[in-house]
Amino acid sequence: MLYRSSRRRATSAAATGILITGLILAPSAPAQAGHNQAKDQAVRSGDARFEVLSPTLIRTEYQKDGRFTDAATFNAIGRDDFPRTRFTKRIDHGWLTIDTGAMTLRYQVGSGAFTADNLTVQLKTGKQTVQGSPWAGKSAPDCTFGALCEAESLQLSGPGVATDHRGYTGRGFAAGFTSSGDSVKFALDAPENGTKQLTVRYANSAGGDGQTVARTLTVQVDGDGGRTLTLPPTANWDTWGLASVPVDLTAGRHEISVVRGPNDSGNVNIDSLAMVNPGDPFPAPAAPQPQPLRFGTLGEAETGALTGGARPANDHNGASGTGFLAGLESTTSADALTVTDVPSTGDYQMQIRYANGQAGSQPSQTRTMSVTAGTAAPVTATLPPTSGWDYWNTVSVPVHLNRGTNTVTLGCPTDASCNINVDTVAVTRAGSPLLAPHAPLGGYRRGLDGVTGSAPTSPGLLYQDGWYLLDDSASALSTTKPRPAAEQDGYVFAYGQDFTRGLKDLSTLTGPTKLLPRWAYGVWYSEYYDRTATDFQNIVARARAEGVPMDVLVLDTDVKAPDRWNGWSIDPTRIPDPKAFFDWARKQDLHTGINIHPSILGSDPKFAQAQATAKGKLQRVGCNGGADCYAFDFGDPDQLKAYMQLHDGMVPKGSKGPDLWWMDWCCDNSKSSLAGVTPDAWINQQYADKTGFAFSRAYGSLQAGGYGSPTPVPTGPWADKRTTLHFTGDTTSDWQTLQMEVGYTPGESAATGLAAVSHDIGGHTGGLQQPGSEPDSTKLPDDLYARWVQFGTFQPIDRLHSNHSDRLPWQYGPVANASAKKFLNLREKLLPYTYAAAQEATRTGTPIVRSMYLAYPHEQAAYATAGSEYLYGPDYLVAPVTTPGDTATTSVWFPPGNSWTDIFTGKTYRGGTTQNITTTLDTMPVFKKH
Repeated sequence: MLYRSSRRRATSAAATGILITGLILAPSAPAQAGHNQAKDQAVRSGDARFEVLSPTLIRTEYQKDGRFTDAATFNAIGRDDFPRTRFTKRIDHGWLTIDTGAMTLRYQVGSGAFTADNLTVQLKTGKQTVQGSPWAGKSAPDCTFGALCEAESLQLSGPGVATDHRGYTGRGFAAGFTSSGDSVKFALDAPENGTKQLTVRYANSAGGDGQTVARTLTVQVDGDGGRTLTLPPTANWDTWGLASVPVDLTAGRHEISVVRGPNDSGNVNIDSLAMVNPGDPFPAPAAPQPQPLRFGTLGEAETGALTGGARPANDHNGASGTGFLAGLESTTSADALTVTDVPSTGDYQMQIRYANGQAGSQPSQTRTMSVTAGTAAPVTATLPPTSGWDYWNTVSVPVHLNRGTNTVTLGCPTDASCNINVDTVAVTRAGSPLLAPHAPLGGYRRGLDGVTGSAPTSPGLLYQDGWYLLDDSASALSTTKPRPAAEQDGYVFAYGQDFTRGLKDLSTLTGPTKLLPRWAYGVWYSEYYDRTATDFQNIVARARAEGVPMDVLVLDTDVKAPDRWNGWSIDPTRIPDPKAFFDWARKQDLHTGINIHPSILGSDPKFAQAQATAKGKLQRVGCNGGADCYAFDFGDPDQLKAYMQLHDGMVPKGSKGPDLWWMDWCCDNSKSSLAGVTPDAWINQQYADKTGFAFSRAYGSLQAGGYGSPTPVPTGPWADKRTTLHFTGDTTSDWQTLQMEVGYTPGESAATGLAAVSHDIGGHTGGLQQPGSEPDSTKLPDDLYARWVQFGTFQPIDRLHSNHSDRLPWQYGPVANASAKKFLNLREKLLPYTYAAAQEATRTGTPIVRSMYLAYPHEQAAYATAGSEYLYGPDYLVAPVTTPGDTATTSVWFPPGNSWTDIFTGKTYRGGTTQNITTTLDTMPVFKKH
């Protein structure tokens, strides 16, 4: 137990309908570490160095001149905060072995930079022994001269892999090249000296700047000055063209980059490329060949022989490798797998990792699949539903195989039987443990803006087979100065199935998640609607009269002048006396925030001073405020100073002003040019230094593909958690998006360690809307509103927000009104518990909202249900209702080892069972652990 109960009291549903436990924290034990401890314990092997930080964490460095980084980096600030770890080291047959008891790391002495082959890690994940190659895929892959290479399979830095346009080959294309330094890189063995030709297949249509013009990139060989590759416009983004540039090569190995240089325009997509002799035609893509499945090992299902519409896909999260098998939708669909090295004729088991979400308009249901070994009769695999297409389960079925090589075919007994996706398969001895794949658990993205129902995410820390490499090579020093020299610098995590240990190591290494002020865990009201001071005061008075709690009041963008988008004064026509307004708010025990957009108009009265402070460096780039709009480079100290001073000018004299600034980094082209520091993390730190924490987007940059882009940046998502309440952006107001958010919050926290995640409760805009109670406003259907408020009650932050859409209880019908009031007051009663969980997240790294697999890693159901239920702190199981109607039935898995009591009805359920729970709008499935 992470908490100790100060009291336990159950009341009847008729009395209060809730069951709350007060909680206090146990004191933390002091860390036993010292200055330079990591360096003092380092193991040196030529130009490689290894620092054992904990039994489950080893730093790996390679620098060809041996100039290692001892100073903290912007990400890794806590290397010396770990207790001293005992380990052994030895060299046998040319291999250095470091054994901590929890992991064994091996490095081939004198083999140079880390690769997939010369550095490996071994660990125990449950009953499974796992072998990993942490540095696999971190170096430029080989591209054969004269052959087509798919861009999405090369080393990408900046561009993401996308599939949202037609006509590409392979599994997608490299999208973006939106920022200077974005690149795709590969290695090539040139057959002889001479001039060669690099040809790329690309698309170039109307870019984010609205222009359809020829774009440029730079082709570099071994880091030279490069030559310009010109990419004329194509008809649209679904049309692909070819562009070439001559390249002089000497015989032998080279590293070649296609990069957006400082003078390039970028903003293109690249599908594939090839290095050929001048004048040679562009090679055709090679058809994928089926791959054998070796007995006792995991294989990717999509690498079998596919027929009848079965196909590789990668449009859902949580799969291992580069994707999964889709298209099993009829009796003609099949996947024939060649299983090799079967030790003897006999009975074995076939392990199948699958996702079974809702297929179109069909209800979620158990599906079946046939498994046929050779000419034997098919065996039926029964595949219960998973909690969505991003969540996976593993089952096993018996198969009889002959010694040697066998064909095992996955198929569909009927057209309706399959309709599932398959990730990995394995054939093992009967009774063997289920093999965990190297598949990500959870994921992150900069924002959910415009998302309806699903969103691709970037993998983070946690993988199901228990290991991860945090590659910190691109990070600057903590002082933001560049490293003395380029190096490989990565942290090998080997937590096995102790996922909370991995999060604790991450918290120590990269800093704890930010503990917000206690009031931030209360109830927020934040609506994008043009309001005056009187309007806000009337809303607060009405809330008090209606018994609706309100802790935080956010002033959205319309209160600003001279421009509502990016003005830097408070509009006197809306708030005539700002000091009096903020004084009033404090007397009401309200904390306030103001929405800020990071740009300024040239006509703003404060522009001249800002430009003077910035020493004339603000650039006129245009934005939502119009063409006469100037953006900031936060990486430039003068521009950063000018930007932060504008906030001070908005605070009325004699007043503290708002408690927080909502940095709504959208559409304004402000950026950070500070190399080696994630742009979001840099500006978020400035806000945290100013007011205690940032309320902003996280993990990336506007230039990495847009303010809602999932595209990760090389420096990673690791620093934001120290400063930031993550605003996830402008989602769609519908049932599908509500359902997606159930698994998203715990998944983001598990991937990054950031505990404070804030969704727009009710969604932002669009979706299911009806005429609202105010001019030009809308409202949600009553059932959707009530269920979203219930969901917000058990989230890290409960922030009612919308785009001109009603979010206050009294704006809805009697039943939804009563439900919303009940749950908003429940949120207020939960505040001590929520704050204790937030403290625990800061102390240990275990987040407030916890994926089921954090507590129950040995249970396959914990992974399968991670999209429909979660733990809120250590004690409450929450399964939000995400289907319409005044009543709803929700399937709830109760983990074994405990009993679980419904906090509304008092009914207790036995652990290790799955039950259908029916609720009205007055209740939801929430259970207290006993």
